[in-house]
Amino acid sequence: MGKNLKEAMKMLEEGQRRTEEENERKPPSGDIPGPLQGSGQDMVSILQLVQNLMHGDEDEEPQSCRIQSVGEQGHMALLGHSLGAYISTLDKEKLRKLTTRILSDTTLWLCRIFRYENGCAYFHEEEREGLAKICRLAIHSRYEDFVVDGFNVLYNKKPVIYLSAAARPGLGQYLGNQLGLPFPCLCRVPCNTMFGSQHQMDVAFLEKLIKDDKEQGRLPLVLVANAGTAAVGHTDKIGRLKELCEQHSMWLHVEGVNLATLALGYVSSSVLAATKCDSMTLTPGPWLGLPAVPAVTLYKHDDPALTLVAGLTSNKPADKLRALPLWLSLQYLGLDGIVERIKHACQLSQRLQENLKKVDHIKILVEDELSSPVVVFRFFQESPALDPGLKAVPMPNLTPSAVSQERLSCDALNRWLGEELKQLVPASGLTIMELETEGVCIRFSPLMTAAVLGTQNEDVDQLVACIKSKLPVLTCTLQLREEFRQEVEGTAGLLYVDDPNWPGIGVVR
Repeated sequence: MGKNLKEAMKMLEEGQRRTEEENERKPPSGDIPGPLQGSGQDMVSILQLVQNLMHGDEDEEPQSCRIQSVGEQGHMALLGHSLGAYISTLDKEKLRKLTTRILSDTTLWLCRIFRYENGCAYFHEEEREGLAKICRLAIHSRYEDFVVDGFNVLYNKKPVIYLSAAARPGLGQYLGNQLGLPFPCLCRVPCNTMFGSQHQMDVAFLEKLIKDDKEQGRLPLVLVANAGTAAVGHTDKIGRLKELCEQHSMWLHVEGVNLATLALGYVSSSVLAATKCDSMTLTPGPWLGLPAVPAVTLYKHDDPALTLVAGLTSNKPADKLRALPLWLSLQYLGLDGIVERIKHACQLSQRLQENLKKVDHIKILVEDELSSPVVVFRFFQESPALDPGLKAVPMPNLTPSAVSQERLSCDALNRWLGEELKQLVPASGLTIMELETEGVCIRFSPLMTAAVLGTQNEDVDQLVACIKSKLPVLTCTLQLREEFRQEVEGTAGLLYVDDPNWPGIGVVR
């Protein structure tokens, strides 16, 4: 089976190379669906069709990204899927023994690696599904008559799930849809405004919200905290949140990219607090560069009947086989290999952070979070009006609209810089994102990309060199804008067009 998989992969990968060579003289591919042929086709022609569909449009989009190269450990994960299908044909007793062993091994290893002693594991394809099942478990645990009376119990005492304002977009809506809960049951907790990080949950405000909900006859049910927010990788005060949850008998769930660092020898105390939570969701696929392996939710609960009802455990062998790709991959990498990959990603972000501190006109947004493996930065010009983060002293001669114009033009330049860097250093895996207070920023999150893209120290150094080489272009652009405007306005027949979204020196008509 392994040999067949390798051969199929080889055909597809060779096909990709051939496609790139033959692109110029290729007839249009048969993408239009047709009827199923009467006589069966052989393996080679079916794979040929798959390969055509995979690489068919490459002549239309010359920039299209190449397929991620699947290394040896990736082959292990893919083999897991094929093996899973094969194993499911065994007789019932053998199948039961084998799947139970695979599930218990994988659970034990993950709990040991990520310091979550005596936990259970639920494996799922959709990253947020684990949390939805955890909320279901919490409902069953807190509402004893839920199995019999269903939504009537919830109606009389509405459950409340608390999410941070910095949680990933769409999470609240997803949970509401999955659990059939109305919007008021999801409470958005704002982040700090005065003290601490602007991407951390405001604990004092949360406490007030919980008390208000209790007074109004609602039941505080679950709190979702972040160890590494989706945007900038900040970690909530998990230790403090855990105390609050114990005080109000709430379930604490933690998710986020920084949970990967639990595998390392040294873990910052803020992330280490996550090992005391009731459940956490891990994404070993991107962290370790493994294609098509499931996400994992580790949790602690002592009533097997309730975990079965909530869908966290299953008696079906097929469900237990979801752990197989991970079971194979973890053994292939070994403990040292796993730790090495996570450590390497953390070192990459530290290296970038150290180097960017020495670069003028670049502002790092996650200064205080040394432990965070996410680096978020943006280009800014010294003028206090330009950068919202530096707007301490209002300048008397600048109107609010002028400040927002400057903000827009700075965003446009950052967007341009991000696109340039992505093209020049594709192995860096940069993303461009917009933050409410700071505007457009560039994010480097090697834990989510480095293992897949094979990012090395040299790539980080090249990235810093590219940033330095682009800075003169950006600063000159800003300096010459006013001069350009005056020149245009002083020339008959030319009209200056105000377009702050254009990252050049100006627009003329």
